[in-house]
Amino acid sequence: MEGHVTGFGSPEWARTHPAATSTAPAVLAILRAGATCVGRTVMDEMAYSINGENIHYGTPTNPCAPDRVPGGSSSGSAVAVGAGLVDFSLGTDTGGSVRVPASYCGIFGFRPSHDVISTSGVIPLAQSFDTVGWFARDPVLLKRVGSVILQLPNLESARPAQLIIAEDCFRLSTIPGNQVVDGLAKSVEKLFGGHVVKHASIGDYVKDKVPSLKSFISEGNAEQEYNIPSLAALSSAMRLLQRYEFKINHGEWVETVKPDLGPGIAECIREALEATDEKINVCRNVNNELRAALSALLGDYGVLAIPTVHGLPPTLQTPASTLAVFRARAFSLLSIAGVSGFCQEAREAHMIGTGMENAPNKDFYKRGWEGKTFPTPSCPVAIPKVQKGFLISGVGKEKHFQPHHVPLSSLKAKQAFLDPI
Repeated sequence: MEGHVTGFGSPEWARTHPAATSTAPAVLAILRAGATCVGRTVMDEMAYSINGENIHYGTPTNPCAPDRVPGGSSSGSAVAVGAGLVDFSLGTDTGGSVRVPASYCGIFGFRPSHDVISTSGVIPLAQSFDTVGWFARDPVLLKRVGSVILQLPNLESARPAQLIIAEDCFRLSTIPGNQVVDGLAKSVEKLFGGHVVKHASIGDYVKDKVPSLKSFISEGNAEQEYNIPSLAALSSAMRLLQRYEFKINHGEWVETVKPDLGPGIAECIREALEATDEKINVCRNVNNELRAALSALLGDYGVLAIPTVHGLPPTLQTPASTLAVFRARAFSLLSIAGVSGFCQEAREAHMIGTGMENAPNKDFYKRGWEGKTFPTPSCPVAIPKVQKGFLISGVGKEKHFQPHHVPLSSLKAKQAFLDPI
């Protein structure tokens, strides 16, 4: 936002960077369409986590489960929507930073196709994966916001030609996969007919169609022990390229300023600073091969259904060793959209979510189910009075913001806002 410092979840970053001289195009599009920006929100430090915990600014309270993390990195944006403080909010998604908090907070989140929305004005994490995404409590508003940001005012829904349920991915879920798969299949059959529903093992398909993954699978990655091997390898490729690009973007700043990094974040950034370019070209080959493979699988009007994440949100202050296992499984699912560049909608369901992936550059065209939800979320999300406001994820000041016109006394909204606009 012009005139405001984008804090990147870090007091040290805010202290060492000037105010923006212009407003990001995605934000401008929303403002010009008549929305009111209420403020900015808490996020994970340097966007380098999917937990939503920030040692410097506090952790926004998950409105579905106050004893569990809200998900990140766009934590405050998701909490504000889930708690009914605003109609919608913006965030960024590199490895899952919109999809994860949307699932954890029982709302809808959308990661668009890579490169269809300008990331000008966004602090980069890893340009190969960075996107601008958004949150809403219902799919109709999610689509309306998308039509503005995507600058496609006359979006028309199209019936999906096929909905492929990735059964192997649902078997990773801590909620019995057959319950979710059966409910999803019945809902889609009722809406579009039984001929639309298909089943597949995405892990086997990826292993066969993405040959560059072989070098990651053959390394004997420990994460594959409790995962789908090909998807664990896909996650390894994504995170290696992400670490390398983070180092290029921010390594010099980290080495110079030596910021006080929170637990978990410090280890991730230290690992990023050690990244080399040894296998970067292989990682980029993986991106291209997966994109081609999924394009061939889905065609123009196909949708892939996977769990957004595999389990309920971790409890607050979960030990690092437990989080590492959880994170590995989560990224094996999240990396499918991240590496391919496909868009993905996280649909509210039991704080785990069902991810609907479309072919790239077909954002919202393949939706025939706006206004319909399935399965039913276990967390009730109240629809508030109209507030006509939205938020931007990104801390600008260390001072908590509590605007008088928004009921921030609610426990659900604790520490979601930090900066007025």
